[in-house]
Amino acid sequence: MSEDDAAVGKLCCASCGIAEVDDIKLKECDDCDLVKYCSDECEQDDKSHHKKACKERAAELRDEILFKQPESSHRGDCPICCLPVPLDAEKSIIQTCCSEIICKGCDHANKMREIEGKLSFKCPFCRRPVPREKRFRDKQRMKRLEVNDPVAMRYKGIEQYDKGDYRSAFGYLMKAAELGHVEAQYSLAGMYRKGHGVEKDEGMEMYHLEEAAIGGHPFARHNLGVHEWNNDNEERAVKHWIIAATQGDD
Repeated sequence: MSEDDAAVGKLCCASCGIAEVDDIKLKECDDCDLVKYCSDECEQDDKSHHKKACKERAAELRDEILFKQPESSHRGDCPICCLPVPLDAEKSIIQTCCSEIICKGCDHANKMREIEGKLSFKCPFCRRPVPREKRFRDKQRMKRLEVNDPVAMRYKGIEQYDKGDYRSAFGYLMKAAELGHVEAQYSLAGMYRKGHGVEKDEGMEMYHLEEAAIGGHPFARHNLGVHEWNNDNEERAVKHWIIAATQGDD
């Protein structure tokens, strides 16, 4: 599409040519930003003519999002000290009461304060009492599940996966991903790769890896780099690895 055609496509319906005036409002193509249409019918009529340019532009727009440097890793910052939560999950804990991820340093400091002051143990973030028994912690997680907490959803999904109940795990992880949980996207990619709870699908595996990478998951980004390298796309692979390295992936 020439620059002149693109300009016209922005001012007039790309199918019937009607201009955006008075009560006539145009909307962009559902998949790209090259053209506008006055109705769904016009968009459908122009589909075969616009398909190639649309697909190319949609890929460009996706890459703009995909290769943008995330502000932080998917684990975010500790809500207590405001420092980045380590990528190593062993160096942080998830509170069952509020689903906040607290770094081990802040958790330890809070425990020491409570021990020295002979205080009862409470969550360092929401200050609710910390149950000692697992059955009470499980009850807290169930309450978080009931309010569609994505962290609790992802935890339940991994729990079901470890039990071998892949179908149930897939459902919980998909729900968590829909609610914005980046780690769930990464887990779904693994399920599509292995065919656990769902048919093997490389396209869906790559989609969920990309969604995880966009959300700041360095390991998903690394895996995308490996995929691109294996498909002789060295430049794209290196871009992924550079971003992953800046996020702490060794």
